Amino acid sequence: MKDPIHREITPLSDNDCFMVFDRYKSEFTFPVHFHPEYELNYISNAKGAKRIIGDHIDEIDDLELVLVGPNIFHCWEDFHNEASQIHEITIQFPADLIGEGLLSKNVFKPIKELFQHAQRGVAFSRQTIKQVEDKLLTISKKNGFDSILELQSLLFDLAISRNQRLLTNASFQRSSDFYNSESIEKMYNYIKENYNKKIKLEDVAKLLNMSVISFTRLVKQHTGKSFIDFLNEMRLGLATRQLIETNTSVAQICFNCGFNNVSNFNRIFKRKQGVTPSEFRNNFTGMKSIY
Repeated sequence: MKDPIHREITPLSDNDCFMVFDRYKSEFTFPVHFHPEYELNYISNAKGAKRIIGDHIDEIDDLELVLVGPNIFHCWEDFHNEASQIHEITIQFPADLIGEGLLSKNVFKPIKELFQHAQRGVAFSRQTIKQVEDKLLTISKKNGFDSILELQSLLFDLAISRNQRLLTNASFQRSSDFYNSESIEKMYNYIKENYNKKIKLEDVAKLLNMSVISFTRLVKQHTGKSFIDFLNEMRLGLATRQLIETNTSVAQICFNCGFNNVSNFNRIFKRKQGVTPSEFRNNFTGMKSIY
């Protein structure tokens, strides 16, 4: 974990319920990262790979299923894995997918408890994986409301399963409220509405009635990044969605997302994602669904 920890901005929009990636690949390439969404990760045929969840590091078996809560550092690395065809299914969904009103009902209480455990990362037993494997393998083939019901059914099966393992130490939990600031939320919403235009730090600071110095300090304090880096990461999140969902050219996506030239876009994208936009698109040639 020598590289900086990467804050991933997922392709999920505010109107999406969840996202499924179902793909085959030859290696693990994504760096240690975190995001405000829950993530359920199924991996088969990667015995000997390394799992990093918060302060937990372990070598995995040939079947792997882990639920990671919001803003928990996580990553899988090749380590001793020598398989040439890894099967990975990743499901990401927002923390408010199932509202507090439902989670307080008796029938949903196991899922509520599962979400609480996910704040430390939950690894499921081989027996549980085999029991839910069919749902995992078919969930990306469901459509519309059926897909939501299937995800809730899957989460319930996991919630009542035996031999769950919590991965991180209790003291390692991070707050799920990443921004925790009205000003940061206002900045975030402004960028979402204007990402394809020229956005100047001075203009956003003025919008928030702050000096440039105070605004810069605030962004660094709440995001761990400079304003420009945060702006670029938001634009990259929008770019990754277009790379995944559309056949739009890399050059057009570059300008759609507010980058001023393709070379600069390619450079920033590779620095943040570890691959070029074209390579990223090729990595997601497997089935992907956003609901």
